Amino acid sequence: MSSTGASAGAIHRLVVFGDVVGSGRLGMDEKRLTRAALYEAFGEAYASVGIEPGTVHQEDRGDGILAALRPDVPPVFMVGRWIDTLYESLREHNVGRRRRLRLRVGMNAGLVLDDGHGLVGRAVDLACRLCDSERAKQIMADAQDVDLLIVVSDWLYRNVVVEGGRYVEPDHYRRAQVVSKETAEDAWFHVPRRQEPPMAGPGERSGDPGTGGGPSRGDGSPPRNGGGNRTYTAGRDINHFEGATIHGGFTGVRNEGKGDPA
Repeated sequence: MSSTGASAGAIHRLVVFGDVVGSGRLGMDEKRLTRAALYEAFGEAYASVGIEPGTVHQEDRGDGILAALRPDVPPVFMVGRWIDTLYESLREHNVGRRRRLRLRVGMNAGLVLDDGHGLVGRAVDLACRLCDSERAKQIMADAQDVDLLIVVSDWLYRNVVVEGGRYVEPDHYRRAQVVSKETAEDAWFHVPRRQEPPMAGPGERSGDPGTGGGPSRGDGSPPRNGGGNRTYTAGRDINHFEGATIHGGFTGVRNEGKGDPA
């Protein structure tokens, strides 16, 4: 099949990839029980937004599920009631359990092709990479009390989440860059019912949605160079500068023009 023919068969769909945290440490019996609980939680969440069994393209990934929704499913349902129901299902399942079911979920939307063997498309790749990103894994490793972490693409946040709606919490998302393989994308992290996810870690701090989570490196006191100069380096479009003294709640200096001095 030519590339043109393959593209012509692709449909714009919302993609969800859910992965169980810590599944590699489970024995066979625990894996079986965990998988049953995972499918039950996803099924309950789909039912809450009127998606009937068998109408979702769903692929088993061992300790996870990859799914693509029908084009007629309103995406606001998925970032609203679907997430909320999944959270409640996990909360109910985990009551009194020594080993809780904890999930990372990546969500994206874009052109998706079903080639008869499975789902194909950049939208699929990105949803999986958001879920499996090192930042997402670190958040769940650092915050053992968190049972559900949602990571949505920048496109999905700006075109769906930010519009709000019932059960949607746009102000509770925080932006950070995800780098994986050839992917370098902004993503939005969310823990349901929390004002912000526990983003802070060594050399990082969380920020409001407009700051992209704050500087990605160089946070805190800058190191000293020879001659007593100080160097501060931050990620993305925030410049680094030397030999300067900074006072107050500094977050960065933005270079507004290509020819502006740093």
